[in-house]
Amino acid sequence: MDDLSNKFNKKTRREFLRDSLRAAGLLALSGAVGGVLSQGQGETVWQIDPEKCTQCGKCATECVLSPSAVKCVHQYALCGYCDFCFGFYKDQRPDDTTGAENQRCPTGALQRSFVEEPYYQYVVNEPLCIGCAICVRGCQAYGNGSLYLQVRHDRCLNCNECRIAAACPAQAFVRVPAAKPYILKTKKAYG
Repeated sequence: MDDLSNKFNKKTRREFLRDSLRAAGLLALSGAVGGVLSQGQGETVWQIDPEKCTQCGKCATECVLSPSAVKCVHQYALCGYCDFCFGFYKDQRPDDTTGAENQRCPTGALQRSFVEEPYYQYVVNEPLCIGCAICVRGCQAYGNGSLYLQVRHDRCLNCNECRIAAACPAQAFVRVPAAKPYILKTKKAYG
């Protein structure tokens, strides 16, 4: 044991500094590599491109979360605030009634409130939304396209291999920079 302790005690100052600098360099390098790796994982997040989305309904069924991290959002600037919103109501309604049985949303997540004749405001109650795209499909087909789907990052786990992205027939699930995680719809579907 004395031989071993003597060997460590007999290090020159130059050897001690050299070994200390090597150790510090290795620590700095491992910290930098760790920082780059952790930053690379958070650089991009999943999002739906509203121009590619076909409202297939897979967002509601393929997400690892239940309910899905995908929610319907309303682009108010594009909305016509119509009395008969086809995102809210089915296109085929007996006697054109506005009863609850004629609403598209299976969970009641799309809610309507009166503004003034003939205008109504439509709001998405996100906790109720399952991301099924039924309202979005109606809005795209018969309305102005102000309803669309988005991944909500307060819920999304940002899985490395997203099940929705793998199942999406339109390849509308894309990676976007985490600094700008939402793709906004900027034009009307028609006109």
